Amino acid sequence: MRRWAAAAVVLALATGTACGSGGEGSSESEESKTLTVYAAASLTSSFEEIGKQFEADHKEVKVRFSFGGSSDLVAQLQQGAPADVFASADTANMEKATADDLVEGEPVDFATNTLEIAVPPDNPAGVASLEDLGKSGTQVVVCATEVPCGAATEKVEQASGVEINPTSEEQSVTDVLNKVTTGEADAGLVYVTDVQAAGDKVQGIEFPESSAAVNTYPIGALAGSKNKDLAQEFVDLVAGEAGQQILADAGFAKP
Repeated sequence: MRRWAAAAVVLALATGTACGSGGEGSSESEESKTLTVYAAASLTSSFEEIGKQFEADHKEVKVRFSFGGSSDLVAQLQQGAPADVFASADTANMEKATADDLVEGEPVDFATNTLEIAVPPDNPAGVASLEDLGKSGTQVVVCATEVPCGAATEKVEQASGVEINPTSEEQSVTDVLNKVTTGEADAGLVYVTDVQAAGDKVQGIEFPESSAAVNTYPIGALAGSKNKDLAQEFVDLVAGEAGQQILADAGFAKP
């Protein structure tokens, strides 16, 4: 019995070692086939669709997205967060990444976007123009100035002379939109594409002063990527005909 028990222990240990080794190898294999894309929050729906197209063309690859405010994403990359591709909602945050040698080669401009006022479907505050956002008592939500949509808001205020006193400043444009769709704000300044994506959850109000702040979106493969060929292929897909059609359908304009 003692001999049998000892043999069983040895067999169990050998089996456990084999499984651990195999599991670790499998994990490394999976990681080598995962493409991590850091992208501005306003790109969420269109990039998810582009990601599906990329996966369909590369059966062995899984695209993993991290969406957020461009300034937050750059900060994460500067702190060493592992990623393969970065797409910013403005050139300023991409310049931060290139200045720190985080981007491989030259970034590619792939889209532009402009601001639009989003209000609840019933528009309880009766907002009809940018000037209305400066009226006392109107609950307005905007992006923080370090976020591209916040920087654009600031440019529009300066160009128009309208001063907005927001009830809150959010770290991403999706957070602003959420405040409007949940009834926590009378209005929010978001992108044209966000209004389109929200459908009947909001009413969009265009305003001529938005032309003072058109955001250009650049994308680049990252220098620290372990999948540089795949990263460049993703960039090429975004900038190519198929990616451009998806972005146009989402309301983005050409760069």
